[in-house]
Amino acid sequence: MKAINRIIDRARAAPGRIVLSEGEDPRVLQAAAWATRAGTAKILLVAERAKVARLADDEGVDLGGIELFEPADSPLTPIFAQRLFELRQKKGMTLEQAQREVLDPLCFANLMVRFGHADGSVAGAVRPTADVVRNAIQIIGIDKSFKLVSSFFLMMLCEPFHTLKGGLIFSDCGLVVDPGAAELAEIAMAAADSARTLLMDEPRVAMLSFSTSGSAKHASVDKVVEAARLVRAQRPELAIDGDVQLDAAIVAEIANRKLPDSQVKGRANVLIFPNLEAGNIGYKLAERVGGAVAIGPLLQGLDKPANDLSRGCSAEDVFHVIAATVVQGQVAAKRTTR
Repeated sequence: MKAINRIIDRARAAPGRIVLSEGEDPRVLQAAAWATRAGTAKILLVAERAKVARLADDEGVDLGGIELFEPADSPLTPIFAQRLFELRQKKGMTLEQAQREVLDPLCFANLMVRFGHADGSVAGAVRPTADVVRNAIQIIGIDKSFKLVSSFFLMMLCEPFHTLKGGLIFSDCGLVVDPGAAELAEIAMAAADSARTLLMDEPRVAMLSFSTSGSAKHASVDKVVEAARLVRAQRPELAIDGDVQLDAAIVAEIANRKLPDSQVKGRANVLIFPNLEAGNIGYKLAERVGGAVAIGPLLQGLDKPANDLSRGCSAEDVFHVIAATVVQGQVAAKRTTR
């Protein structure tokens, strides 16, 4: 079964409340109706009612089962404004500013997540990544286990022509430009958690480099080696190779030759890129040349799920991200009840 189908099935087994703040975009509205029909999520839409009604009529979208929130007249708005003020007043926010900010659908949606009215949020079809990530960090906050929010793509290689089959986590491909060793270690540990959540498999992590086990000497290799050391110190049970070249990470025969003491043994399902430049190029090569399906960018390291979308996304992309967000929310709920 394709990894994305497992995610959809798991979401359907316990559908969460996912809030969408761009309901006036036809792709988002179509995905909201799709997720509702499929039973993968209870969709909460933050938007102007009149605009959504017109768009639904134009697109032939059934709004049945979707709950609509309009900040301009919601009874939650004054409550959220006060809570936002309390949350951000140490950063200089006044109550008047909070009252204005809460009318922004993105802000309102993340406040719904923060205060338990929703299990996760999805945005980015219209808003730029910087807005989506900044708002999520400021309102939802960072998981206490991490100091850093990073991103990953769920890469699907499920076509007959793919020699490497299944799902892979690529990180970080969309957010942290030039992580130091400690930051790279955090990205690796968060990505390992993402693999457990969404691939539903034990993570096998490859810390990618142009060097394998010290075959090259350079400061950028040293960073990867140190990051792998930090991960091993904090997660000794985790299978991890680093520094390792891509071929040794994903081809068992090459791993046996280049890295006989490998923990991953050429079967990596989590690929950690040394910087954003490499990660962005890597995922786009896999997508455009290798025919992989890229789902994301998804965010990791937040206290509760909030995910980004590409502004070039399709309705199917949004539907898949909604399902992934539901599954992330299921795991986050278990974490908070421990």
